[in-house]
Amino acid sequence: MKFTEGYWLRNERANGLFAAEVYSVEKIPGGMRVLAPCGSVPGRGATLNLGTITLEFRALGDRTVSVKAWHYEAYDGHQPSFEKNETFTDAVITESENEAVMDTGLLKVVVNKKPFGYRFEADGKVLTSCGFRNLGLMRWDRKPVPMHADAKYLCEEYEPYMLNELSLSVGECVYGFGERFSAFVKNGQSIDTWNEDGGTSSQIAYKSIPFYMTNRGYGVFVDSTDNVSYEVASEKVENVGFSVPGEKLSYYFFYGPSHKEILKNYTGLTGRPALPPAWSFGLWLSTSFTTNYDEATTSSFIDGMLERDIPLSVFHFDCFWMPAFHWCDFEWDKECFPDIKGTIRRYHEKGLKICCWINPYVAQGNDFFREGAEKGYLLKRADGRGIWQTDNWQAGMGVVDFTNPDAVRWYQDKLRTVLDAGVDCFKTDFGERIPVDVSYYDGSDPYAMHNYYTFLYNKAVFELLKEVKGEKEAVLFARSATAGGQQFPVHWGGDCFASYPSMAETIRGGLSFAMSGFSFWSHDISGFENTATPDLYKRWAAFGLLSTHSRLHGSGSYRVPWLFDDEACDVVRFFTKLKCRLMPYLYSKSVEAHEEGTPVMRPMVFEYQDDPACTYLDRQYMLGDSLLVAPVLREDSVAEYYLPEGTWTHLISGEVKEGGRWYRESYDYFSLPLFVKENSLIATGAVSDKPDYDYADGVTVTYYQPKEGEKAVCRIPDTAGNIVNTITAELKDGKVVVTAGKPLKNATVTVVEGSERRNIEYGLV
Repeated sequence: MKFTEGYWLRNERANGLFAAEVYSVEKIPGGMRVLAPCGSVPGRGATLNLGTITLEFRALGDRTVSVKAWHYEAYDGHQPSFEKNETFTDAVITESENEAVMDTGLLKVVVNKKPFGYRFEADGKVLTSCGFRNLGLMRWDRKPVPMHADAKYLCEEYEPYMLNELSLSVGECVYGFGERFSAFVKNGQSIDTWNEDGGTSSQIAYKSIPFYMTNRGYGVFVDSTDNVSYEVASEKVENVGFSVPGEKLSYYFFYGPSHKEILKNYTGLTGRPALPPAWSFGLWLSTSFTTNYDEATTSSFIDGMLERDIPLSVFHFDCFWMPAFHWCDFEWDKECFPDIKGTIRRYHEKGLKICCWINPYVAQGNDFFREGAEKGYLLKRADGRGIWQTDNWQAGMGVVDFTNPDAVRWYQDKLRTVLDAGVDCFKTDFGERIPVDVSYYDGSDPYAMHNYYTFLYNKAVFELLKEVKGEKEAVLFARSATAGGQQFPVHWGGDCFASYPSMAETIRGGLSFAMSGFSFWSHDISGFENTATPDLYKRWAAFGLLSTHSRLHGSGSYRVPWLFDDEACDVVRFFTKLKCRLMPYLYSKSVEAHEEGTPVMRPMVFEYQDDPACTYLDRQYMLGDSLLVAPVLREDSVAEYYLPEGTWTHLISGEVKEGGRWYRESYDYFSLPLFVKENSLIATGAVSDKPDYDYADGVTVTYYQPKEGEKAVCRIPDTAGNIVNTITAELKDGKVVVTAGKPLKNATVTVVEGSERRNIEYGLV
């Protein structure tokens, strides 16, 4: 939120109280408390009629600091709180005449007393700082109350916002804030973390995360479920400013210096992602949104994929598995599916998992709605006139109140009947259209609940799946998210268009999402709205099948490949089978994501933080730490991509290229820039018709472009996420040595040096 008019002037509606100097410093468990008056205090008399800002700095390990600031200590905004794994640790506090310092051993907070300011330091360098008029309370539309008896000493009237601004250095770029489809580098943008259903072609986001990090090695998480408003080098071009409604502000500062270390600490605080089941990495096929279908139609899709030898892992029933005007009472449309248990059993026999679309809204006119309204399980109107209802989306629909534990059980029990029919997982759509003129069961502020609602919604569904299907089998396909939602994978990018610009913005959204602590992500191959050309369909299929999760889904038309052209079937088959063979590598990176919070799909700057060519790069990405993917984004088949320093090998063709430069080349539909980084050890599987199999049996381990004296490591998981073998390779004195922790079954070990490829024997540790 902008509070100034240019650099010198403040908005006339903003009346600020800013921390001006430090009056006292107090040691507290894990850190220090600082009292900062909002004006000069030359003597004791000056302490009267003077507001203060209080700060607390506390250590959570040696790389993370909690910062809390407030104007009124007892202010209660009735906000829900993000779930956090918070444990304070000891820090060394020292104080001099001019400064107070909190030292975690790696990270320092240095508070300047006169004038007020503080900075974060590591490795002898200043990371960022807060100084003159950078911290305070903004009293928006303030109406002072006169101090006399007739005024009855009422509370001062204004809208409170706490504001903090942190400095940016020259060349510093800011990333994150959730799945945002605007420019990947967020400098110059005004960002409100307010979830909305706005598609992928605007500044609006389905997944707003109040977290960012920069290429200077630190991250910042603002701990507020309300709308956190950011001015990212926009209102003041030398700062990132963030403001929250209310009289209190809380944030966490994470030092890396690597992006991986930052996300490790951030997800350690807000929750690591569950490991999705291996079968979920295969191809998903949907009925699409507004299309007509019944069992004959869906069976024709499934059989058509089998007949064309296109591996299919999941079949998804979108909205109209329920009758019109019944979303969501979770009752199957009996005219279209008279024997749904039999239908699902037959699909299971074909080796498929089944997904069903749901959302947290309940249309009126059915028993499920009436029961929810009667028992108080739906959100109530703020004016007390019954249940909040709208015709926007479903006629007279209400919204489930997930702050009511009984409502959660009621909703889960109804979903349980869907699972009893044989359904394996849910697509948790929506969760952004959450009203604010409502009252919640637990009394939460409805504005602060707007974003947090999606956390409670997805958590309720995910916990049910863990209970019924088992912890290793639980998986969602979710659209909305907030901080902590990474614990309930997978998420997809929402409503994109069938166009190359929309494909590019989808990539940007995924990259920003990855820089926001989320590890597993998908998108609608070929676009949701409109119908793609055969050219776009095939290009997007390659991109989609080189994402962690892959789904064919659309709005008004089916997305089976034979409706586009014959070659589309060949392309989808080729990349689906390639992904299945890559599963030993992909699933090992997924286990890493589960253990450390590292995204599987990684922006180039995530892996190459010090390469200035990667700073703004948003049309390609790393899949894990070893594979570089650059989707073709032009109708003329030309790809423009950058290879960082080193020797790179094309995974499909074997072509070798030197990095540190840009390339522009043409690719057919069965290829794209897909390169392996030098000194990489990649495990590929022996199975190409499904994603879940014994990855160790018949594995091919390929050592790409060995470098003298540098080790390469590859971990092979099983489908439960256990690491069953670790393989190490090294070029030592000109000789390649490959060792395995356990004997490899039917394995092939290959070394690629230059354009030469040869098989070698391996030893045992």
